[in-house]
Amino acid sequence: MADRVKLQIDGKTVEAPAGALLINVARQAGIDIPAFCYYDGLALQAACRMCLVEVEKAPKLLAACTLPVTDGMVVRTETAQVREARKAMLEFLLTNHPLDCPVCDKGGECELQDAVFRYGAGESRFTEEKLHVPEAQWSPVVYYDAPRCILCYRCVRICDEGLGVRALGVVNRGATTEIAPNRGDHLECDECGMCIDICPVGALTSGIYRYKTRPWEMKHVGTICTHCGDGCKTTLGVYGGQIIRGNNRDRSGINDEFLCIKGRYAFDFVHHPDRLRTPLVRRNGQLVETSWAEALDLVARKFSEVKARGRKFGVIGSNRTTNEENYVLQTFVRQGLGTNNLDHHRTGDVVSLVAALAGRQGALAASADLYQRKAALIVAADLAQQHPLLAFLLRANWRHHQARVYVVTPGPVREDSYAVRSVRAPSGEELAAVESLRDALAAEPELVILFGDSVKGERVRRLVEFGDSLGISVQYVCLLDYSNSRGAADMGVLPDLLPGYAPVEASGAPPGLTLPEMLDAPDLDVLWVIGANPLARRALTSKEAFVVVQDLFLTETAARADVILPAASAYEKTGTVTNTCGEVQRLRKAVEIPGTKSDLEIFGLLARRMGLPFGPWRPEEVWEEIRANVSGYNVPSALLAAGGAFPTFPASGLHSVRPKPELIRSAGDTLFTSGTLGRYCKTLSSVREAPGTLYRS
Repeated sequence: MADRVKLQIDGKTVEAPAGALLINVARQAGIDIPAFCYYDGLALQAACRMCLVEVEKAPKLLAACTLPVTDGMVVRTETAQVREARKAMLEFLLTNHPLDCPVCDKGGECELQDAVFRYGAGESRFTEEKLHVPEAQWSPVVYYDAPRCILCYRCVRICDEGLGVRALGVVNRGATTEIAPNRGDHLECDECGMCIDICPVGALTSGIYRYKTRPWEMKHVGTICTHCGDGCKTTLGVYGGQIIRGNNRDRSGINDEFLCIKGRYAFDFVHHPDRLRTPLVRRNGQLVETSWAEALDLVARKFSEVKARGRKFGVIGSNRTTNEENYVLQTFVRQGLGTNNLDHHRTGDVVSLVAALAGRQGALAASADLYQRKAALIVAADLAQQHPLLAFLLRANWRHHQARVYVVTPGPVREDSYAVRSVRAPSGEELAAVESLRDALAAEPELVILFGDSVKGERVRRLVEFGDSLGISVQYVCLLDYSNSRGAADMGVLPDLLPGYAPVEASGAPPGLTLPEMLDAPDLDVLWVIGANPLARRALTSKEAFVVVQDLFLTETAARADVILPAASAYEKTGTVTNTCGEVQRLRKAVEIPGTKSDLEIFGLLARRMGLPFGPWRPEEVWEEIRANVSGYNVPSALLAAGGAFPTFPASGLHSVRPKPELIRSAGDTLFTSGTLGRYCKTLSSVREAPGTLYRS
C-alpha cells in the first residue's frame, strides 16, 4: 500500500496517498478547486492558472493541478489573495472572448461561465477591439469558434493521448494562437466528438446539437448504445419527442466519459423518414398498410395452422433485442411453436469459449480489467475500429500503468504504435503467431486475451489450452459485434442450447436447424425474423414459406415478407443487454415512435391470439425469471436500476460442444458502419472517413 500523508485543506484534515495531486485530493474531500486545463487522466498542462492556491510557507501561489501533496501541508483555497488571482485570470481570458452566451451552445454547461459568475469582475479594463476569427466547420460533426477558445489544450490532449489519433494541434503564437485540424481546413479522425464534450467553453460545438435547445429544456435519459458490443452508456437528450444529442458527461457508465461517433451521434436512425410505423401485409403481390389487429390476427392464425399440421418453422433472432425479449422468444419458439429451429447471426464463438472454460470463475474479463491488467494480447481484431471502448481502456492502461500489449492481426492496427510486439498473421493462422510469443507472454504476471471471429471452434479450445500452459492468470474476451450479441447467446437464441448454455437435449428434444440450414430448407413453411436481415447475404430457398418480419426499416428481408410488424428500437424500450465482456446493463426508454411496438409486446399479443398459456410479459417480470433460471444472471437488480453494470458468469455444464465454425462471421463493421442499422444513420454516412476499412493504422 502506498505511503499516506495527512494535510489540511481549508481547515479540514485530509488523508491521501503521498504524491497525489492536490486538486484531486481536494475534490475527493468535497472541496472544489476550479480549473480549465486540468483533466483527470491527461498530461498536466498548468496553462490556465485558475487552480492557484495558498500553501503555508510557500512564497507565492501554487497551481494545485501540478502540486503533489506532502505530510503536514496546509492549504487554503478561498482566501482573498486566491480569489483576486482567479478574478484576474478570468479577466485575461475574457480579453478576446465574445460575450455571446445567449447564443452559445455551451450556455448552462460552460465552465468559464460558471467561474465568471463565481469570481469574475463586473467590467473589464481592456478597451481594445476584440480579435475576431470567423467560425470554421471542420467536419459535419465539429465546429470551431476560435475567439471562444481559452487554449486549455484539452481537445489536443484527448485526441493525442486518449485516442492516439492526433487530429488536433496548435498553430501561431501569442494572441493569435489557435487550435487547428490535421488536414488544413478539415479533420480526418474518428469523428468521436470527445474534443467537443471535453471543451470547457463553447469553442468546439456539435454540428448535430447546435442551436437546437438548451440543456435545462431537455429530458436526459441514460441508456446503452445500440451499436457495437462494448456496452457504452450514452445519455440521450430528448426535446419535443426528438433525441437531440448524446453524451456521458456524468461519467457514470463503464465508459466513463468516452463515446465513439456511434454512441454520441448515431441516434438519428430513430427519426429517419423511412422508419416503419404501420404494419404491412402482402396482397396481390404488394405490401399494403393494415392495422395492428389485422396483422397480428393473420400471423397468429398462420402460426397456429402450421403448428397444427406439424410443419416446419424457422425463427431468426436478433443481436440488438433485449435479454428479456430474447428469453421470451426462445420460450415462445420452444414451448409455443414446438420447435428448436432458432438461431441468430453469430459474430464470435462465445459458445466454444464457455465450453472450453467449463464454468471456471474469473476467467472472463470485465471491461475494467482492460484498464487494470498488466498485459494484454489482441488476436484477430482491429480493436480501435471494431471495439473503440476496449481500445480506449487498453490505451489508457498503457499510458497510466505501462501495460504491455501484444498484437497478432492480419494487418496494421492502431495498437501497433504502443505494442511490445506486433505480429502479422493471415486470418485463421493466428494461433501459430501466438505460439511464437509464448516466452514473452509467460514472463508477464497476468494476461487478458481478446480474440475475434477467426478464432472459432477448435481454435478457441487450443487458445485456452495455450493460456493455461503459460502458468499465469489469464482472462479472455470473445469479441462480438452488436449491442446484445452476448445476450442472444446467453438467453438461448440457439438451436442446440437453452438459456445459460444448457444442452437442448436436456428438454427432451433434438437440436434444431441453424440459420443457414433454415434458409436452405426447401420445405420451410414459416420464416419468422426478429430484428435481423439474413436475406441481405443469401437467398431463401423455400419459395412458399410464409415470412414474418419484425424490424425498423424495409430491409432486404422485410421486402420478401408476407407480414411486416414495425418494431421499436433499443432507444424506445426498457430491458437489459449484455456486452461483449458479459456485463449486463439496463436500457431506459428515451422516446416513443407512434405506430411501433417493442418486440416483447409483439410476442405477448401473438401468444394471446394463439391461446398460448403465457404472455403478455412485462420486462421487469421477465428479468426476475431470468435471474432465477439463467446461469450467472442472478445479479443485484438494485445495482442495475441505479445504472450500474454487473458481470455475469455463465457456469455451463458444457465440457464439449459441436463446433460450427462456419456459422461464426463478424460483420466487419468499422467506426462508421453498424450493420443494416448503419445505413439509416445519416451522421455516420456524412463524415468523409465513412465507411472506413479495417486493418489500416
